Order: sequence, then C-alpha cells, then structure tokens
Amino acid sequence: MTGKGNAKFKIWLVLAVVFALGTVTGAALGGLYHSRAGGRGRGGDGRDARQFDKMRNELGLSDEQATRVRAILDETRNEYRALRTELRPRFEEPRLRARAKIREVLSEEQRQKFDAQTAERDAKRGEHERDRQR
Repeated sequence: MTGKGNAKFKIWLVLAVVFALGTVTGAALGGLYHSRAGGRGRGGDGRDARQFDKMRNELGLSDEQATRVRAILDETRNEYRALRTELRPRFEEPRLRARAKIREVLSEEQRQKFDAQTAERDAKRGEHERDRQR
C-alpha cells in the first residue's frame, strides 16, 4: 500500500472507530435515560406497571379485579415506604459508627478523600430515596 493509500485507510479506520464508539455510548446513555427518567408510571417506576399488566393479562383479571388488586398493591407499597422511613435511622447509626472508626485509621489526606467519597455516596443515596418516594 502506498503512503497516500495508507493514510486514507487510517482516516477511514479512525472514522469507523469513532462512529462505533459514538453508537455504543449513545445506546448506553439512552438505556440509562430510559431506566432513570422514561419509565416512570403510576405511583412507581415503569417496571411496576409492566409487572402489574403482565399479572393482569396472565390471570385474566376483570376491570373490577384489576382495580382492587391495584389498590392492594398501592396500599402495600405505602406500608413498605412507612416501614423504610421508620427503620432508616436504625441503619444510619451503624453506618456512621463504621465511618468514624475508618476515619481513625486513615491519614489526614486519606480522610479528606474518604469524606469526599462518602459525601458523594450520601448524595446519590438521597437522590435514590427521593426517586423511590415518587
């Protein structure tokens, strides 16, 4: 292959790789978007609605039965939320104790990094909890 032909091939190869990476990235981000934002349905995420629809179809529920079953599931979901709210502080205490013990082992520089990491995790946990309550 000549130098000019080799350069042309490399350009096409780079373009093909960039296109493939863009396609993969787009697909991944699209899936993430749909799982986080696009699937919100009645009182929960889209998965709940799909599972209910599947159960309704497989059992052949009438409209009245579907309404009653939906009410039971909504009531149960609310009970789980209340229980989660009640128990959350009990889980927080051991988590904070463990963090304090870990901080004692670390150097000052490591503590700063650890604190930043835990703050980031706490923020994500807070977002997750808010999403769950929708």
